[in-house]
Amino acid sequence: MMLPRFYPIFDDVSWLERALPLGVKLVQLRIKDRPVDQLRDQIRRSLALARQHGATLVVNDHWQIAIDEGADWLHLGQEDLDHADLPAIRRAGLRLGLSTHDHAELEWALACNPDYIALGPVYPTILKKMRWHQQGLERVTEWKRLIGPIPLVAIGGFTVDRAKGAFDAGADVVAAVTDITLNPTPEARIREWLTT
Repeated sequence: MMLPRFYPIFDDVSWLERALPLGVKLVQLRIKDRPVDQLRDQIRRSLALARQHGATLVVNDHWQIAIDEGADWLHLGQEDLDHADLPAIRRAGLRLGLSTHDHAELEWALACNPDYIALGPVYPTILKKMRWHQQGLERVTEWKRLIGPIPLVAIGGFTVDRAKGAFDAGADVVAAVTDITLNPTPEARIREWLTT
């Protein structure tokens, strides 16, 4: 399965309204700490936008809403994986991406038969507090060797300039967050990413 190489992650549908018309074809909606009705509205609107632009939306964490709203993709972190109903997710036909940070998590993730594996943080990240230090490009190469044909998503501290190193190390996809959202000209930055 071929995924687009660029994978932005946003925390609000308003970012999708800006990114999808530029040609982004794979995007994650990662929202934390909002009431369920707001989550449902954000996911519903994001799915409609993605379909309108021929893009793939990956819903982060909220597996029941993803099922209810007819999403095609779900991303789970390790903490969320412990509480998710994997049989229900699979019955609903959702494709599944899973976060990994160490060998034990990778082993557990592979047992879940995921549609992609994410590794991070490859570089230091300011997005969230992590108990893992940067993984480095050597770990990207190791992970790709261990997972074989499953797509590998590299995440954490990526800029346009760092993307080539990840691809050269074996990543199939590079995810970006703050390189876009904190950029003074996000649309221009997205266009740069789309040409990497």
